[in-house]
Amino acid sequence: MSTIPERFQEPLQFAAKALMDLLRAEVPEDERLVQKGLILFRQGLVYQLRFEGDQITATVQDVTPAKVRLDLDFIHLSECSCPADGFCRHQLAVFLQLLSQTNSVSAWVEEWRKPLKEKKVAKELGIQKAKDLLMVAGRQQPNYDRWMASFNESFHTIMEENSTPKPYVISELYKVFTRRWKATAPFEQEWKLLYLLVGHVFTFNKMMEFSVRLGHSTEMVKRYYVQHFYEMTDDISDIIDKLSVHSLPFAFDEFIEKLKEDSSDLLTTPFDLEYERAQLYRLLWTKFFKKKEWYAEEIKKLRNIEEKNFPIIVGITHLYFLQRDDEMTLQFLNVPDEQMTPYILYWIERLSLQKEWKRMGPYVEAYIKKLSGYLALSTNYYEKLSYVRHVMKMIQPFCSEANRQDLYEKALIETLPYSYSDYEIMLFDNQAFDKWTDLQAFMDYDIEMLHTNRLKTIEKVDPSLLLPLYHQSVQHHIAQKGRDHYREAVRQMKKLRTLYKKLKQQDEWEFYLEALLEKTKRLRAFQEECKRGKLIDA
Repeated sequence: MSTIPERFQEPLQFAAKALMDLLRAEVPEDERLVQKGLILFRQGLVYQLRFEGDQITATVQDVTPAKVRLDLDFIHLSECSCPADGFCRHQLAVFLQLLSQTNSVSAWVEEWRKPLKEKKVAKELGIQKAKDLLMVAGRQQPNYDRWMASFNESFHTIMEENSTPKPYVISELYKVFTRRWKATAPFEQEWKLLYLLVGHVFTFNKMMEFSVRLGHSTEMVKRYYVQHFYEMTDDISDIIDKLSVHSLPFAFDEFIEKLKEDSSDLLTTPFDLEYERAQLYRLLWTKFFKKKEWYAEEIKKLRNIEEKNFPIIVGITHLYFLQRDDEMTLQFLNVPDEQMTPYILYWIERLSLQKEWKRMGPYVEAYIKKLSGYLALSTNYYEKLSYVRHVMKMIQPFCSEANRQDLYEKALIETLPYSYSDYEIMLFDNQAFDKWTDLQAFMDYDIEMLHTNRLKTIEKVDPSLLLPLYHQSVQHHIAQKGRDHYREAVRQMKKLRTLYKKLKQQDEWEFYLEALLEKTKRLRAFQEECKRGKLIDA
């Protein structure tokens, strides 16, 4: 058996921790992978283990031998000759072989499975506590304070009472808690909907506060239980829509007013999901808290909070929007910071749904000014592409109804290259062929990539518009070097010659050709291709 060199011992411990995160015991595929890796290791099928430089290689005797290269610094970048995607059983078997020389493999596997066992225990304990609470609770009668007391008691008993739960246990406890408080909802449909609404808002706030108190990082929250915040937001939206179908009973007024007071916790809790909690706050105030006198009271309340985090600023801006105070709203939107940009689309969408085209213009203009800077903050191309498509879909109705195609085009320009397809179609359909060719040059698209029918149409209308594209293509292929590129360059030059002739600008062609040949006189292969193409005499 090879002895692991000292230089690999610390990276091995690092890799052991990394695999704890890479492989999840609750994921069936990962559980099977660990089982298979253990079998290969325990059957002694790992051999030819070698340490060369910073490389670790080995062979694993499976149905066919698999060659493994293990990277302890970045374990997920390890390689195997087998066809499996990602980290495979052979790589795990080699890792376990290494680990067995310094640590207990059984201890690592037990630690890896610990979250799954803890989740199971927490779930069973939570269910038992929920049953005990149900035995004494019964159905809730309409009383806001008693509802809140019941929610608090259930949350404390199920989520907090016995220990400080690990982040991977939170999801199971949340599910038990949610089933528990929902089970005591009133029978009457309207009261039941209101009870569910209050319960979800309470839970959203309580889960935020709980997460902060436990010190869970954003990464922990997103990995283990962020989906529940999204679920709650969706449920709240659905409930409000159902309640909005009919006029609400006067008996709801006290409940709505108290829920309104609690809603500001969505903005003030120092929790990282800023967009999600600000969005939920806007949803509640847009669709449920509709008394006009409340807007001014809430603005005053939020303005008096000493530490104004960004969700509070969004909340204040939204309340001005609901007051139809566009001057104040736009003051907040027009600040140089790009942080407000993703929030503006909600207000544009609201105005579009209400067909308030006159009011909508300044919002669209403010939004377009921020798009380019906002897109630059992300490095994910496909995420930006999807966002731009949604943006154009949102502003298109206004641009059509208000006859503001100038704004639509400005938005397309500001969001290039992600808006290329829409902008290209618009320019061609409008026969703005000069802008169309400028767009292709800006995108640095080779002319051979462009649709032949489009090029033929432009050539009939104005051949001179295509000259820059052919010149760009020739330069591109010459710069790439190689016979294939030189041949393509010559082919494009022949097309250029035809265009100059059609434009009766043969002198311009001759001047261009002479200058190009002088510039490329050291490129013998290119000069030869020009002779073969009969652009110059042999």
